[in-house]
Amino acid sequence: MTASTTGSRPGPAGDWAVERVAFADTRVQALVTEVQAYYVQIYGGPDDSPVDPTEFDPPLGHFLLGLLDGSPVAMGGWRRRPELDELVGGRCAEVKRMFVSPTLRRRGLARLLLTALEDSARDADVEVLALETGSVQTEAIALYESAGYQPTARFGHYADSELARYYAKRL
Repeated sequence: MTASTTGSRPGPAGDWAVERVAFADTRVQALVTEVQAYYVQIYGGPDDSPVDPTEFDPPLGHFLLGLLDGSPVAMGGWRRRPELDELVGGRCAEVKRMFVSPTLRRRGLARLLLTALEDSARDADVEVLALETGSVQTEAIALYESAGYQPTARFGHYADSELARYYAKRL
């Protein structure tokens, strides 16, 4: 898949751009390694929920890479989850692998990326975005709640975990 810029503008800490890329992109995979190391720090182990890289391929998915001054610093994607449509009351996609490098947090980059994900999902006729995060990720929870995400039913790989928190937003 060829990368395509979906947005570029001066950001809170430099020039911010978002590119649609394949999940297998080497820059994405470097950030996946970084987020997995972060999960080991905060949870004691990596995220072992199954992710098929092709789930993020259009038209049933979308993956974005956030670049600050040309350097990859953030990522996130969505994948259609038709089995959740009835649960959440509309054509559902799940936000997955949303991450901003810890050294660049609190600059508004996650909100910019989340907005781009929501816009791309809306353009693909997704009606509801759902996601799972962990209770120790209080900054992520604050972001999602401030962006209008509301608690929803548990689903997926971590549905039985007391640490998991589930949110959804009607687009």
